[in-house]
Amino acid sequence: MADAVTAQEITITRVLDAPRELAWKAWTEPDQLVRWWGPDGWSTPLSSVTMDVRPGGAFRLTSVSDDGTEMPSVAVYREVVEPERLVMDEPAEGSWHEGAVTTVTLTDLGDGRTELVVQTTVQTTDEMRAVAERGMAGSFDRLAEHLG
Repeated sequence: MADAVTAQEITITRVLDAPRELAWKAWTEPDQLVRWWGPDGWSTPLSSVTMDVRPGGAFRLTSVSDDGTEMPSVAVYREVVEPERLVMDEPAEGSWHEGAVTTVTLTDLGDGRTELVVQTTVQTTDEMRAVAERGMAGSFDRLAEHLG
């Protein structure tokens, strides 16, 4: 019997050794995003990125693994509060899940540090949630390295 699709919660927190404004740029500027998006062994060609960072704007990219596997990401910005919050809706179309909402929160901790909290509610199986969580954690480790 296949795993049931249910609302799965993923929350990942990192403290970044960078001011909030730089962390914001890493999330909202294509040339910054491609430097860290995806876990180790994945890259994101700049030519694949569309970022219209405003409510209703499009977010699209395609990450590519070392073995050539492609993973497209498609979302619509629901909320943009510079430099502290992004909310994105991800449709199920052509994806490994059946819809998701992701909230990115950047909190200024002072001393040039920023707390990153990424909360995702994704309609998927337990198995795919675990895979997604590992991939997201790896990506945010790369973000910390990029900024640190």
